[in-house]
Amino acid sequence: MTPSARSLIARLGIRLPIIQAPMAGGMTTPALVAAVSEAGGLGSLGAAMLSPAQIREACAAIRALTAQPFNVNLFVLPNTEPEPQVLARAATRLAPFHAELGLPPPTIPNAWGEALDGQFAAVLEAAPAVISSHFAALPEAFIAACKRRGILVITSATTPDEARALELAGVDAVIAQGAEAGGHRGSFLKPVEQSLIGTMALVPLMVDAVNIPVIAAGGIIDGRGIAAALTLGASAAQLGTAFLACPEAGTHPLHKAALSSAESTMLTRGVTGRHARGLRNRLLETLELTADAAPDYRMQSSLSGPLRAAAAKQGRADLMAMWAGQGHRLARAEPAGELIARFATEAGLGSR
Repeated sequence: MTPSARSLIARLGIRLPIIQAPMAGGMTTPALVAAVSEAGGLGSLGAAMLSPAQIREACAAIRALTAQPFNVNLFVLPNTEPEPQVLARAATRLAPFHAELGLPPPTIPNAWGEALDGQFAAVLEAAPAVISSHFAALPEAFIAACKRRGILVITSATTPDEARALELAGVDAVIAQGAEAGGHRGSFLKPVEQSLIGTMALVPLMVDAVNIPVIAAGGIIDGRGIAAALTLGASAAQLGTAFLACPEAGTHPLHKAALSSAESTMLTRGVTGRHARGLRNRLLETLELTADAAPDYRMQSSLSGPLRAAAAKQGRADLMAMWAGQGHRLARAEPAGELIARFATEAGLGSR
């Protein structure tokens, strides 16, 4: 194990430089988080879509399963006001899918997701070892509150400039999210199209750009990828798609099956209003055609939510949003603890 990896895992209180990515939407169950942490990695709860009460419940469930450190992740999003005409057009574009699934026409929600203040208060109360954020750094007051309680703060970045901005904001470590990564892009300084740097190039660029630990993410799905990330200077590797097929994960069965059968992934902002990488299917391809007209994340994600939920309930894989990274075909349906052990052996972590 490299000196930088030893230093970071000592700060995190874990045994291995392996972090399970905090995938929102129910895939990172308390059972998955606890299993990863018990095996020596850092389990992560994707709490961006949870209410404060749900966050408290999930953290309590994790603690009932493990005494090891874990991470809770939140989205930091702008509070933009939706324009009625933009929302109306977005609903119209979703209407044919609703009709196909036997749903009522799309309606404009009265609320746009959970407020960050309430979510953060619940996470702070739960006091996990790490609080991470996506799309931007936590507000300055939130970071200060974490530091007072000894909670490490980690945030995603997709360019060296973003990493430097996060270092100045006071985060303790930065996640280098390569273009290969599944799920939503964490870009916040420049358009996503200008921030698609592959992991192999991004990690050393970030390592040279900042003086805080860099965690590699994107296209890492086994011990070979972990070893490569550490060789490039990363202090740890974060894997998401690798855990989607685990029995502890809350991944829909059709999503799990598609990991090994889907031919490719694609980036689109048409589904949620933020660029995300998922398994290519009819929903992603169709909504990408009008993606430029989609409202921001909070609105578009809320509008498309009922459609995606109904598609999953009806077993319509063609209309589900199945987020995954480019290495999805390497995902294995093994228990999370066994995956961690295999990754450690493959990466030679006992001798590094």
